[in-house]
Amino acid sequence: MGYVAVSGGEDAIRRSRELVDYFRLRGESSPIEVKQIREQQRLAVDKVMGEGALYAPDIAALALKQAEGDSVEASFIVRAYRATQPRRYISKPVDTTDMQVIRRISGAFQDIPGGQILGPTRDYTLRLIDFSLLEETGASVQTFLSKLGIDPSGVGDSAPFAKVVDLLRAEGLLEEVESNEGAPSDITRENLPFPLPRSAKLQTLARGETGAMMALAYSSIRGYGDIHPYLGELRIGTVPLYLPHPDGVQTVYAGRVLVTEAEIIAQYAEGEKGCTPKLTLGYGFCFGHNELKALSMGILDRCMRSRAPVKAPAEDEEFVLTHIDGVEASGFVAHWKLPHYVTFQSTLDRLRKSQRMGE
Repeated sequence: MGYVAVSGGEDAIRRSRELVDYFRLRGESSPIEVKQIREQQRLAVDKVMGEGALYAPDIAALALKQAEGDSVEASFIVRAYRATQPRRYISKPVDTTDMQVIRRISGAFQDIPGGQILGPTRDYTLRLIDFSLLEETGASVQTFLSKLGIDPSGVGDSAPFAKVVDLLRAEGLLEEVESNEGAPSDITRENLPFPLPRSAKLQTLARGETGAMMALAYSSIRGYGDIHPYLGELRIGTVPLYLPHPDGVQTVYAGRVLVTEAEIIAQYAEGEKGCTPKLTLGYGFCFGHNELKALSMGILDRCMRSRAPVKAPAEDEEFVLTHIDGVEASGFVAHWKLPHYVTFQSTLDRLRKSQRMGE
């Protein structure tokens, strides 16, 4: 953006920055540790990693501390940090059938290969305030963990599961999405015009702001569009990350990353007359444990492939992809706090002149 702050007032700006830290630290409690945020606010950390487009739990936790829990501001900080880092490798494509699953459900099929795995979720509990957390101590935590009897090293250590939607593919009931020709787009280095290739759409959705994506997906479900989604499969787990070896032949195992994947089944494909009707698929994938984002991404991926002559907002790819980035949106909305004295005075001058001419 071409906007800059006016010159002068450096001491006031410095003092305002000191006040930020004062308001964060003025209470009687001990400073919160980054390790505590990373371990006990995992969903917030995962959300910031996804929207900041950087898989770095410690950096995301630190950004949340710096931003006093403001996830959009924290994502902005992470995105800015990411821009300073060199890109040394490009990882190999991830095969999510190799996921070590900690949660796996389907809303479309009751019985799925390997069974439904509920995993960690609040979906089946009442949203009531738990006042016992006011008395939570280190001792009470250790007592709870010892009674639970779970070995942390074994969580998510599961055998690979086949994809639920492959059952539909085997019957010829699922339309195959067109494949990307050539190398995938890189939205961080290319200024891509609309319409975008699907790889660019999915990248933009993957780092979109969860709330914005949920709102647009919700609008389609409520009738502003023609997509009626079913959840084919939702998976949360870790996937292996491989990097190319310098010899150009071998691959190097770099570790595992936590991801969320959602496959959304929609209604029949809008095919040409005489074509076999098939179901369609929308795909969602993001860093960490963020089910709402993955579900919304899958719905929007399918919505933007609509062939309707008059498109609803969630079906218009330019509308969706230019409005879901929380970092871009917050930056532009917040820029109205910067001085606009000259332009506003010009507006007032025109208004006063118009009123005088109308008298």
